[in-house]
Amino acid sequence: MDEQEELLSTVHHLAWPGTGDLACEEAGHPAGHVCLALSDENDLAALQEALAGRYGQPRNLATGGYADPTVTGRTGLPLLAPFGERIVEMRGWAHAGRWIGCGTARFDDGVRLVALVAEREDPAADLAEVTSWVDGVVAVTGWDPTRARTVDWAAVEARIGTALPHDYKRLAELFGHGAFDGYLQLHVPDAPFKSDDIVLHTEWLGEWARTHRSGLWEPYEVYPVPGGLLEWAGSEQADQFYWLTDGPDPDRWPILMKEDIPDSWRRFDGTTAEFVYCLLTDRQHPFSTARYFDIHWFESYGTA
Repeated sequence: MDEQEELLSTVHHLAWPGTGDLACEEAGHPAGHVCLALSDENDLAALQEALAGRYGQPRNLATGGYADPTVTGRTGLPLLAPFGERIVEMRGWAHAGRWIGCGTARFDDGVRLVALVAEREDPAADLAEVTSWVDGVVAVTGWDPTRARTVDWAAVEARIGTALPHDYKRLAELFGHGAFDGYLQLHVPDAPFKSDDIVLHTEWLGEWARTHRSGLWEPYEVYPVPGGLLEWAGSEQADQFYWLTDGPDPDRWPILMKEDIPDSWRRFDGTTAEFVYCLLTDRQHPFSTARYFDIHWFESYGTA
């Protein structure tokens, strides 16, 4: 195992739930993090690229010696605190109850590469009540809503041939391409892969189902058959999440879930954002990630 792979293995171990308290051995450093040993052979860009390959696109916390003044304890400050004014560069990744950081800082012998894993506050710790399901998903994951993008929904819906649920569209704007808790992966317009692009995947799946006449979706049909299934999310475990396009109002479409095994259909009568919120917070949800993680995050596959 080379040094980079060994470092990534250490990061994975420290970032996984149940690791225990983090205590750094560096003199003068606060509690709640661990600085990782790095040799001069490591390259900052290569290491950040390797971390992004595992944990998605990072947050930019410091650049050119200037830390983002808006960073708080819930948005990455634990990655900056050990270095104070010595910080030069820092990128941060949220992963369950940990922050993962990689950057550079000034030392007596010059600027050196640094990497660390730090405790992450639960972004939903003070959440009194959910004002909307979308806001609840943002609060539970600690997502930065200023990262929202603009989508030409008129063009998207014209190509798909139907209006889409309003709260799904808001989730797609706010979060973009990526996965909740590294599991539930949204299909969004303009994703880099056909399987993740809701327009291209809907067109492909509808044509495949029409020409193959498969029994994979029995007793349902696949959109664009009237009332058919329209897939809006999936998982690495090949779980599939659909709207049952039954009725003229997309906001009232039920959600049907299916594992990659026969006769595994489950139904959820609620909105898309309500489904995601319950998946993250309700241990009784059939596809719950709350059974595995107490603190939640969104792993972004979009641009940095």
